Amino acid sequence: MSRPDESRLGRLTYRVVVIGFSGLVLIGMLTMLDAVMRHLNLPRIPGFGDLGEVVFAIVIASCFPAGLRNDQNIRITLLGDRVAPGLKPWLEVLQAVLTLMVFAAIAVQFVLMTWDLQVHHRVTSTIEMPVAPWWWIATAIMAISVPVQAGVLLARWRDLRAGATGAS
Repeated sequence: MSRPDESRLGRLTYRVVVIGFSGLVLIGMLTMLDAVMRHLNLPRIPGFGDLGEVVFAIVIASCFPAGLRNDQNIRITLLGDRVAPGLKPWLEVLQAVLTLMVFAAIAVQFVLMTWDLQVHHRVTSTIEMPVAPWWWIATAIMAISVPVQAGVLLARWRDLRAGATGAS
């Protein structure tokens, strides 16, 4: 499979990771500021918990596209070591297909949930900040995971075909 920075999709996943990491840094800095303010008997940051509630969705979602692209997802290789070597590439393709199906289903569920949040005008509990705009960002990031995994599946298929061609 090509390195992540060599393709447009790879560059996109890198940007998504930067967005997620930036959100994590923001939450970390605000946590530190909030703790210092409490230590100095100053008022807490209003709505800090509400901000974390929506930013963490983006931070967590941003890990998936790059994790998939860099092949850092969890695999169950229970059968991989017990099957004939020629079957192993087929198991890799099957794993990529199943992962694609799972991420497609998750992306659909994110769309449905976010749509519900928007339609019902859901807001955070303290400062009543609208939740849907933040979740649309997380949903878009999760949706990026689908073509990323499709690319992984295509790479697995090419590896399988190259192995079959090289063996004959």
